[in-house]
Amino acid sequence: MMRSSVFDCPVPTEQQPLNEYEELKNSWLFRDTTLSWGNYTKKIFWIWGWSWLVAGPVAAASFPPQKHIVYFILCGSAAASVGVVLLLVRLYLGWFYVRDRLYSPTVFYEESGWYDGQTWTKPQEVISRDRLIVTYEIKPILQRLQITFAGLALMYLIGTIVWHLL
Repeated sequence: MMRSSVFDCPVPTEQQPLNEYEELKNSWLFRDTTLSWGNYTKKIFWIWGWSWLVAGPVAAASFPPQKHIVYFILCGSAAASVGVVLLLVRLYLGWFYVRDRLYSPTVFYEESGWYDGQTWTKPQEVISRDRLIVTYEIKPILQRLQITFAGLALMYLIGTIVWHLL
């Protein structure tokens, strides 16, 4: 029986792109992006709601709710969404990094430290496997994050228009 070239991979286990993907997919922060759209949206709104704990008092100091309720809501909503934007940027960068590592025909790795980096050229079977994972697993996640960014940008635009109309 022939041995698979995956077993001949000189890249340390924790630096192999497939293992990085599995680790990211199973981590508590990144696994939320693999949920159904409904559950994913609930998580985003949950984070946005908790961000109001900081954003609400700041917005109330600038626009007292008794006098300027609309400005208070707009300012608080925009400030609370900053936490969501920061989270989405972190998620996007993490998934984008793993996508690049999987899609690349070569893998850069470190044997024992930053000073002794090596490059391994993936065999064709590994390239094919990794690109299938990118196409069917990671691209939909990145598209979901891009749609979420677009939705937030649309909300900022609507809030800005309402702000200027008042």
